[in-house]
Amino acid sequence: MSEGELGTEQRWLLLIHQLPTKPAYFRVKIWRRLQGIGAVAVKSTVYALPADAETQEDFEWLLKEIIDGGGEAMVCEARLIDGLTDAQVRALFDAARDTDYAEIAKAARDLTAAIDSDKTEDRRADARAQLGRMRKRLAEVVAIDFFGASGRLAAEGLIAELEAQLIEDKAMTKEPKKAAELGEVKGRTWVTRRDVHVDRIACSWLIHRFIDADATIRFVAGKGHVPKEGELRFDMFEGEITHEGDRCSFEVLLNRSGIVDPALQAIAEIVHDIDLKDGKFSRDETTGIA
Repeated sequence: MSEGELGTEQRWLLLIHQLPTKPAYFRVKIWRRLQGIGAVAVKSTVYALPADAETQEDFEWLLKEIIDGGGEAMVCEARLIDGLTDAQVRALFDAARDTDYAEIAKAARDLTAAIDSDKTEDRRADARAQLGRMRKRLAEVVAIDFFGASGRLAAEGLIAELEAQLIEDKAMTKEPKKAAELGEVKGRTWVTRRDVHVDRIACSWLIHRFIDADATIRFVAGKGHVPKEGELRFDMFEGEITHEGDRCSFEVLLNRSGIVDPALQAIAEIVHDIDLKDGKFSRDETTGIA
């Protein structure tokens, strides 16, 4: 981890509120506002945000809105001591954002399938408009993804692939970032996000076992990491090895390594289905390993 990441005390802002029973639309309005700023419920009327100047302003505007609407509210800064842990609250944020990312990923897959079945210019023009809305929605979710939920990579990869499919001018198409030839790497520093899940676990194993036995693997915060020269980032936003289209980072890493092995391909299919939750390969082993 980066210096200072260990032992950093997490501070939270809590909005504690009570809304009038009527009008009903006001309750819906406040709920939507809470969703829009990325707050999560830790109790039925207690919502949390990580503490910083921007989130404090979001809660203060919302507090004013609640009071003006006849409700009661207060905002406080808190440090968790017992009961819920910081990790559990961060997991609530990640789960909420992963739900948002999953909806975007499904929309991207559905649109890709629609384009494949209808290649008319009218269909492509409509798809470009939908893609623009998808991009806007993705940016909105990223803005409230405070802890770097794992679903972002899949959503971004699918949208990038869809974008490339719709761009007719090949000069404008973004090529995926290429790492150094993986058959040649030795003793490199590989970087990924902390709080690892299946894709990062599998990638780390593949690196040490088959690609770079002398590798050093660093685990850093999901957001804000500034890469150092020579680092290879995997399963990270804008990383050298990350999701591409409908492929998870392990699949991309295996492909870039040039290793052809049926057993590793089977593992890639299992990791894919656990990570992307799309049932693409439906291998019998997936549920047990998950």
